Amino acid sequence: MHSPDKQAPPAARQRHGVLVIGEALIDIVKHGEGTQPVEHVGGSPANVALALGRLGHSVRLLTAVGRDTHGARIEKHLSDSGVVVDPRSWTLERTSTACATIHQDGAATYDFDITWAVEWPGDPITAGVVHVGSVAAFLPPGAETVHRIVEQVAHDAIVSFDPNIRPALSGDRLAAIGQVESIAAMSDIVKLSDEDASWLYPEWPLDAVADQLLECGARMIALTAGASGALLVSSTARVQVPSPAVKVQDTVGAGDTFSAGLIDAVLRAPALLEALNEDALYTFGCHAAAAAAITVQRAGADPPTRQELHRAARAFAVKRSANAAIGLFAC
Repeated sequence: MHSPDKQAPPAARQRHGVLVIGEALIDIVKHGEGTQPVEHVGGSPANVALALGRLGHSVRLLTAVGRDTHGARIEKHLSDSGVVVDPRSWTLERTSTACATIHQDGAATYDFDITWAVEWPGDPITAGVVHVGSVAAFLPPGAETVHRIVEQVAHDAIVSFDPNIRPALSGDRLAAIGQVESIAAMSDIVKLSDEDASWLYPEWPLDAVADQLLECGARMIALTAGASGALLVSSTARVQVPSPAVKVQDTVGAGDTFSAGLIDAVLRAPALLEALNEDALYTFGCHAAAAAAITVQRAGADPPTRQELHRAARAFAVKRSANAAIGLFAC
């Protein structure tokens, strides 16, 4: 278990790119009863990879898909944004799906048909950042492989983790807590929603959840709460970051874009991860919130390009009178 004052892995500075590990699937989205469903490429880790690819990063996705029409669609969708699907990802007979129903308030509920089996990569992992999470962190048999990979890279790469709890797939709650805290202990960035926190730690205030994960050994915790903003916490500081006021179309992929925004901020200004004072936390939070605010205004998981995020981050910084460090990401 890492100590709460864990330092960012120095070797990560010499490494290159992002490795995302986790599920990729087809989201079948229904906007209420009586409407025609629409298919989108989805899966939380795949959405994170997509968002980072659109922001211009070198990204590889290690996932589990089938050589069918859905699998081909996933690969094309990701490759169009510069994401490479690892060749070891073609392990399934049939690509997984998730049916998402969008309610009047824009929130989504899911019904899953998922198989998660991922191959252990034999070659050394040389990515500077490794992101894991969601179903891939809990669903056997692949969850064990994910945990082993994180153990392998934790001392050499920056590790990002988003539990993105799906109660129907996360198994027993106490067992899930053990898995979350075990991966958090090896992570530099842990992002989870208020719904994740509520399921894992019922009736705990968000501050207490953040403290628990810091105690496990995570360096930075980001707890998102939709329109109510986000709480970012380190061992030395905590800040509340507001959400931009936007018209929400749906929330599919919003949390994944927030995670990608945090990773993007770390890659663009790694020195901030060394400090994690109030200014650094606020910078990370505003950057991620601006990215997520673009996604919620569009149907499906449709994260921003660098140019779109540039404009949104500048507007958000002006409206909120953010500190000067925001300028790193608004130029």
